[in-house]
Amino acid sequence: MAEEILRRARAFVTAWRIALRIVGVSFRAELQYRSNFLSSIALGIAWQGSVIVFATVLLGNFTDMGGWPSGAVLLLASMRMLSHGVYALLFDRSHRLGVLVQEGRIDAFLIRPMPVYRQVQLAEFPTNALGDLLVGASMFTGAVTTIDLHWTPLRILYLTSGLIGGTLMEAAVFTALSSAHLHFPSSSAWSTWIEEIFGMFGSYPLSFLPRSVGALFTFVLPLAFIAYFPAAELTGHTDHLTVPSAVALASPAIGLGAFVAARLLWNVSLRRYTGVTG
Repeated sequence: MAEEILRRARAFVTAWRIALRIVGVSFRAELQYRSNFLSSIALGIAWQGSVIVFATVLLGNFTDMGGWPSGAVLLLASMRMLSHGVYALLFDRSHRLGVLVQEGRIDAFLIRPMPVYRQVQLAEFPTNALGDLLVGASMFTGAVTTIDLHWTPLRILYLTSGLIGGTLMEAAVFTALSSAHLHFPSSSAWSTWIEEIFGMFGSYPLSFLPRSVGALFTFVLPLAFIAYFPAAELTGHTDHLTVPSAVALASPAIGLGAFVAARLLWNVSLRRYTGVTG
């Protein structure tokens, strides 16, 4: 038993060492075109920076939003942006699966001794995610240092788990969508549309929207679990949630569970994949 555990541990370490080498090669390949590399980072900064500008304009004209003061809204927006930046760095290639299918590259992935899902994420280096992360980390640092909250070890632990859970929930949504891309490549347009919705509403309290829309972003598109519920629990704004407070508190665990379920769905969809020629 001990030898088997040791063998599996070595295999796990070896597999991820190979993955990191691929990331390093991809990163160096991106650096060969410095102008394109820098412009991609700048594009990520500009895209996320526009969210900051919009939020600043709103908070400059309104003292609160949906009952949330400006500090709480800033924390929510920064959690959403940082979670999205980590998602973009680790999982964002899922929405490009339709292109990989149409190009026939998935067929080559099937014969390599590495999980196909991992190969999809390693297919290219997400340079623009560096810009997303830079803006998200900067805004997050400003939010946690200016908001009037006593950062106890328990709060810090929940904040960290909330960021991880938000990343996994976003990955779960787009991994589940990419399961359809294996069979219907044109469905990738849905991923683009949903990504725009997440970017439009994810940085603001859902309590300022009609309750029916809040329910939609909870039970159909689980946007609320990415940052809204964790931020509400941290700041004490739990009066107008669309779920019981205990469910909102469990957002990080729900994000993990959703990602596991999405990966299982993806594996089932991959087993039914018949190739680019059908």
